[in-house]
Amino acid sequence: MTEIIVNGERYVKASGPKGPRAVVVVDRGWIFAGDVERKDGRIRLTRAVWVFRWESIGFAKMIETEQADLRPCADVDMPAGSEIFCIPVHDQWGLK
Repeated sequence: MTEIIVNGERYVKASGPKGPRAVVVVDRGWIFAGDVERKDGRIRLTRAVWVFRWESIGFAKMIETEQADLRPCADVDMPAGSEIFCIPVHDQWGLK
């Protein structure tokens, strides 16, 4: 369950994803995070960061903790077919 409604008021879990931000794994090993917009067969990431590398922890722990070498980058625009998978994250992921 991601939200409940009590007496007409909507409540969402505070620690869950808050927006369209996601970590996106694309072909050839590239990993980015950003605010995702999908349109016309393209994926655009704004407020993007490049997940350059992480050490001593698995991928899932890196997503959870943001313990990685994260490098700011320009907005990323890619064909939708290059996406392997994406994982929704909180709206400030990687922007510390």
